[in-house]
Amino acid sequence: MHSKVEIVEVSPRDGIQNEKKILSTDVKLELIRLAVAAGAPRIEVTSFVNPKLVPQMADADELSARLPRDNNTSYIGLALNKRGYERVISAGLNEANIVVTASDTFGKRNQGTDTAGTIRNFKEIMSHASADLKTGVSITTAFGCPFDGEVPLQRLLDTVRQCAEAEPFEIGIADTIGVATPADVAERIDAVKQVCPDIPLRMHFHDTRNTGIANAWAAIQAGVTTLDSSLGGTGGCPFAPRATGNICTEDLLYMLHRSNINTGMSLDLSIAAAQFIEQELEKTVPGMVMKAGTFPPSN
Repeated sequence: MHSKVEIVEVSPRDGIQNEKKILSTDVKLELIRLAVAAGAPRIEVTSFVNPKLVPQMADADELSARLPRDNNTSYIGLALNKRGYERVISAGLNEANIVVTASDTFGKRNQGTDTAGTIRNFKEIMSHASADLKTGVSITTAFGCPFDGEVPLQRLLDTVRQCAEAEPFEIGIADTIGVATPADVAERIDAVKQVCPDIPLRMHFHDTRNTGIANAWAAIQAGVTTLDSSLGGTGGCPFAPRATGNICTEDLLYMLHRSNINTGMSLDLSIAAAQFIEQELEKTVPGMVMKAGTFPPSN
């Protein structure tokens, strides 16, 4: 295994997009500031989508204009189509994350088109991609779909292969509804690496069925060095029934740091940030280390 893992903090986007309480732009900016202070090297700050469908992201342009830029953090904007990608460029963010779906029905519900259509959208974007913007792709429902059920491995590999043809700087593999097990993760990472051995992988797990952290460990054992996580374990997709949170940043940090894997992030400051989002959401969030505390105790 590698001795260093890169964390992509997704709480400002995936972490709050499914919440009934819509956080103000000021609160989101404070959450991002706290994530930066905790040492998050990359933060997915927002998504450039239809505000009528995802009102939690309606302030994407304003938020981007007000981001603190005096740091080394890379800011990521998520987009579903060419229009969203153009908004990422206008916002002056560092990275664009384009979504492709591995299952047809989820694509139609989430993006208004099937898998083939999301791939076409992605390839069109990449054919006109800005040289100044790192553009990657995330493949959703890579392990299972809430509507179509099992997503066969070959279907995922066909999707990966077509996306790799457009030469993104990174390919994300997302367990959107949290159905994967460590065995699934090991199998699919090994297979994907054979399809695109030269493109770095980024893994995105949800803890829907209490396998998220175990899946993260399996991904690291399989050689992946970039993982998405969310402060407090918040998150979920508005278009996925019974969706629950991402793997929790501070829980992930605890496991990695105790395993002598460096992340460059502060566990204590991440706990403080998780406590902030819990307070602002006015609900108990799933994170466990923020409740149990670090070990050995800090005081």
